[in-house]
Amino acid sequence: MDRLNQCFTTLREQNSKALVTFITAGDPDLTTSAEMIHLLEEAGTDIIELGMPFSDPMADGPTIQLSSERALAAGTTLEGILATIRTVRATSAIPIILMGYLNPIHAYGYERFALDAAKAGVDGVLLVDMPPEEADEFLKHANDHGLNVIFLLTPTSDSNRVATVAKLGRGFLYYVTVTGVTGTRQEVSTSLAAELGRIRKKIKLPIVAGFGISTPQQAASVAELADGVVVGSAIVKLFQQYSGPELKREVKGFVSALKQAISSKTI
Repeated sequence: MDRLNQCFTTLREQNSKALVTFITAGDPDLTTSAEMIHLLEEAGTDIIELGMPFSDPMADGPTIQLSSERALAAGTTLEGILATIRTVRATSAIPIILMGYLNPIHAYGYERFALDAAKAGVDGVLLVDMPPEEADEFLKHANDHGLNVIFLLTPTSDSNRVATVAKLGRGFLYYVTVTGVTGTRQEVSTSLAAELGRIRKKIKLPIVAGFGISTPQQAASVAELADGVVVGSAIVKLFQQYSGPELKREVKGFVSALKQAISSKTI
C-alpha cells in the first residue's frame, strides 16, 4: 500500500479526517520549502500539496499568484522541486502531492517526469488544467510508475465528468467547494453537504474539500462532511506577511489550530 492510501486507511481506523496543507515550492526558496514540509508535518498536517510555480496560474487567486511569482523570481524549477523532495524523503514519509498546471510537466516530458517524480518520492499529482477526458497520455506514464493522479470536481461537474473521475482517479478526489479561483472566503457553502452526498454515491475514493477554507472553524465544519480538508491560501498568505523564524512560528501555530479544530469534530 502506498503512502497516500496508507494515510487514509490509518485515519479511518482512528475515526479521524485528513488535514491537507498547500504551500508553493520555492517560496521564498527551496531550502525554506524543505524546512516547511517538516514543520507542517510536526504541526499536524497529514498530506502536503506542494505547488509547482507557474507564470500563468489561471485557477489561483492573488495570494497564490504572488507566491508563484516569488518562487519563480528565486529561480525555482521542476528539477529543483524534485531534488528538494528527494532530500526531504531521507527523514519524512508524509504523503506529498505536486499540484499545479500541465505546461511545466509537458515541457519536462511526461515519461521523464513520471520516472523522476516517483524516484524522488512524490506520491501523486494534481493538475488543475488537465481534464480527465484528455489525460490518457499522462495517465499511462503516471500509472506505470505508481503515481496517483488526482482529479478535481466542482459544484458544476455533470454526471459524465463524475463518472470519468470515478474511473480514472487515484488517491483521493479533490472537491472544489466554490466556483472561482483559490482564495480565502468568509463562509463555507451551505449546499456542500448535498453536493458531497451526490458525489459519494458515485465515487469510492476519499473526498477532500478545498478552495476558500481559511479558518479553523471553517475547517471543522467541512471536516464533518468530507474525508479531509485542504487549506492553501490562508497559509500561503503568511509567507507574504512574515519571514524567518517569525514565519515558521506563525505557520506552525495556524496549522496546529487547524488540526486541533478538525480533530475535535471527528473523535
